[in-house]
Amino acid sequence: MGTAAGDGLRSWLLEGLRHEDVLLAGPHVMEEPHRRHPWWRVMCLTGLDYFSTLGYQPGIAVLAAGLLAPVATLFLVLLTLLGALPVYRRVAAESPYGQGSVAMLERLAPRWWGKLFVLVLLGFAATDFVITMTLSAADATAHILENPFVPRALQGHQISVTIGLLALLGGVFLLGFSEAIGVAVVLVAAYLALNAVVVVAAVLHLAGHPAPAIGWTRALFTTHGGPAAVLALSLFVMPKLALGLSGFETGVAVMPLIKGELPGRIRGARWLLTTVALVMSVFLIASSFVTSTLIPLREFREGGRANGRALAYLAHAYLGNGFGTLYDASTIAILWFAGASAMAGLLNLVPRYLPRYGMAPDWTRAVRPLVLVFTAVAFAITVVFGASVTAQGGAYATGVLVLILSAAVAVTLSVHRRGRRAATAAFAVVTLVLAYTLVANVFERPDGVKIASCFIAAIVITSLISRATRSTELRVTRVVLDPLAERFLREAPGDEIHLVANDPQRRDRAEYEGKVREQWRNHRLDPATPVLFVEATVPDASEFETELHVRGEERYGYRVLRLESSTIPNALAALLLFVRDRFGRLPHIYFHWTEENPVAAMLRYLVFGVGDVPAFTREVLREAEHDPERRPRVHVG
Repeated sequence: MGTAAGDGLRSWLLEGLRHEDVLLAGPHVMEEPHRRHPWWRVMCLTGLDYFSTLGYQPGIAVLAAGLLAPVATLFLVLLTLLGALPVYRRVAAESPYGQGSVAMLERLAPRWWGKLFVLVLLGFAATDFVITMTLSAADATAHILENPFVPRALQGHQISVTIGLLALLGGVFLLGFSEAIGVAVVLVAAYLALNAVVVVAAVLHLAGHPAPAIGWTRALFTTHGGPAAVLALSLFVMPKLALGLSGFETGVAVMPLIKGELPGRIRGARWLLTTVALVMSVFLIASSFVTSTLIPLREFREGGRANGRALAYLAHAYLGNGFGTLYDASTIAILWFAGASAMAGLLNLVPRYLPRYGMAPDWTRAVRPLVLVFTAVAFAITVVFGASVTAQGGAYATGVLVLILSAAVAVTLSVHRRGRRAATAAFAVVTLVLAYTLVANVFERPDGVKIASCFIAAIVITSLISRATRSTELRVTRVVLDPLAERFLREAPGDEIHLVANDPQRRDRAEYEGKVREQWRNHRLDPATPVLFVEATVPDASEFETELHVRGEERYGYRVLRLESSTIPNALAALLLFVRDRFGRLPHIYFHWTEENPVAAMLRYLVFGVGDVPAFTREVLREAEHDPERRPRVHVG
C-alpha cells in the first residue's frame, strides 16, 4: 500500500512533465500555446506585476526621498519613458517568442562563460520574482490588517497572514491554474478605476484646500534650497524609487500570448509596453504628489497607517470606510494575483534554461515540485524580513534593475553589431543611467545583492552538482545520418559492425594506416575484417543535449563517420545504440587506453566533453541499456 501511495504521489507531482525546453513564456504557465488574445488583454497580465506596485510604491517613495518624492518620481518616469521603454521595445523585436533579454545575452555570450552569465542573471531574476511574491503578499497583509472592519485580534500577525496568502498561492498552482487572462482583465480594470477615483478625489481636495500643497512646496525649498538643488538631490535619490520600473521583463515574456502573426505580435507587444508605461507614469506622478502632500510623514513609517498602503489611507480618509474597504479588497486581490504572475514566471524561467544546460534534475520540468520549492523559499524570505514591505524594497529593486540593465546592455550590443552608431550611442547613455541607478541602489540598500547572491550561489552549486550527476545520461535527442554514412553502415558485411574510434589529428594516410595496424596488434582484429572509422569532435562542451548529425567521408580508401557533439563518450554511445536499432546488428567499437589520471580525466570529461573516452562510453551504454546481451561491445587495448 505504501509503495502504491508513493507511486501515486510521484505521478501527481510529475504530472505534465515537460520535455521541451522552449516553453510558452509569461505569467500564465497553464495557457495553451494556441490560445492567443488581443494585446490589450495580454497587457493586463503585465499589469498584475506593474500596476500592483501602486499599492506600495508611493509610501516607499516618501520613506526613501521624503519631501523630494514627487520630483524624484518625475525623474523615474523620465527614465521609464526615455530609457526602459525604448530598450524593451527593441527587446520585443529581437526576442519575439518571449525569451526576453536573458536569451539575447545568451546568444551574445556562448559557451561556458555564457552559461555562467545566464546562471547569474537567473539568480537576479529569481530574486525579482520571489520578492514580487513575498512583497506583494506582505503588502496585501498590510491592507488586510489596517482595514477598520478587520478584527483587532489579527494585529501583530503580519508574518502568519502573509505566509497564509503564500500558501494559498502555492495551493492554487498545485491544483492547476486556468483562465488567468480573464481574471487579470477584471482585476486590472477595477484596480485602475478605483485608483483613478482616489487620485482624482485627492486632487480635488487639494484644489479646494491648497494649504497642504503650499506647505509642502515651502518645506521643500526651505529644506533643500533653490530649484537647482532640488533637481540635483532628486536625481540623486531617484534610484531608491526603482520599484516603479518593474513589469517590463514580464511584458516581453507574455508575447507568445498576443494574437497575430509574428510582425503583428511584435506591434502588439510594443503597444502593450507603451500603454503600460504611459498609464503607470501618470499614476506614479499623481499618486506621489497627493500622498506626499496629504499624509503626515509619521504615517509612512513602520507601524503607521499609511505604511505600505498610502493610497488606501487616502481612500479611507476622503471617500469613507465603505469605499476604502472596496479599494482594500481590490488591492489585496491584485497584489495576490501579482504573486501568481511571479510564480508562473518562475515556473517558465527555470525549465527554459536549467534542464537544457543539464544543470537541473529532470523533475524541474514539472510544475508541482517547483511550486513546492518556490513556496518554501517564499516562506523563508517572509520570516527573515518579518513580512515588511519596506525591508524587501531594496531586494526587489535590485532584481528589477539588474534585469533592465541586462536588457539595455543586450540591446546596445545588438544595435552596435548592426553598425547603427546613433542608436548605439543613445542606448549606451541609457545603459549608463541604469548602471548608475543600480549601483546607487546597491550602495543604499545592499540587501538586494545579498539575497541575489544567495540565489546565485544556490543556482550555481546545484547546477554544477546536477551537471555532474547527469553527465552519463545519453544526452542525444536524435541521430541523423547523411546518405553516405547510411550507405557505409548498410553495406558493412557480416552480423557485426566494427567501428574504430579515432581522435582526428592530421587525418593523412599514415594516421589511418597506423590506426588499423593498432587494431590488429591490440585487439587481434582480423586484417580482413572491414572497419569504419568514427571521428567525434567537440565544438562547444557547455551544451548538454544535442542532435547528432553523422556525415560519411572517404579518405585514402578508408570509410569514416564524422560527427560533432558536446561530449564524445555520450555521442559515441548514442551512435552505437542507434546503429544497433536501425540496422539490427550489434556494433563493436575499439579504443586504446589513455594515459591519464582518472580524476583529471573526469574533470576533462565534465568541462571539455573528452577525458577517458572508453570508460565513459561504456558507462553511458551501461546506464542506457540494462540488458548486457543487447549492449554494444566496447573493446579497449
